[in-house]
Amino acid sequence: MQVTTEQIIYPSSDGQPMADSTTQYKLIVKIKEGCEALFKNDPNVFIAADLLWYPVEGRPEISQAPDTMVIFGRPKGERRSYIQFREDNIAPQVVFEIRSHNDRQIKMDKKIAFYNRYGVEEYYLYDPENNDLTGWQRIEGNLEVIDPIEGWISPRLGIRFEVGEDGLEIYRPDGEAFVSPEELREERDFERQRAERLAAKLRELNIDPDSI
Repeated sequence: MQVTTEQIIYPSSDGQPMADSTTQYKLIVKIKEGCEALFKNDPNVFIAADLLWYPVEGRPEISQAPDTMVIFGRPKGERRSYIQFREDNIAPQVVFEIRSHNDRQIKMDKKIAFYNRYGVEEYYLYDPENNDLTGWQRIEGNLEVIDPIEGWISPRLGIRFEVGEDGLEIYRPDGEAFVSPEELREERDFERQRAERLAAKLRELNIDPDSI
């Protein structure tokens, strides 16, 4: 008698929206794209937003979809989900969550318990409604609260956290702030317009801007 093993399915969606507000969405994108830019030249850093992570082989009911996760030691590339046992059993080292206005505390408690159990090294939770940042770092096997968090520099990412009146700011090791795609477009438009004004001024002086 031939025994067949049923294939285990790891769904690529949990049916939940990526964000519950424009504020939450913009912050998720800003952090994800900022991390992408930081490690754009390293082919072995995989970064994803709202991607289901399955830490246990054969247990698709055990999963979490961090708002952003950073995984060192895994190649960049497209994935429908992050199935850990197919990724050299490497867990995400850094996780970010942006708290939604309707997230109950029990949900947040379950998340930190999950990240603690399955090997996350650094976990950062920002609540935009209360402008509050909390961080945890793995010490002697457990995630412990980072205190103080203001001015904290991530050991893994090298980024610095500041919380001011305008909200959360994250700074790269070179001192440049993380910017959203919208802010980046605005900066590029400003630089383009400034270059065009300078070129027009040079032409008024009978100077060819292309010769400079």
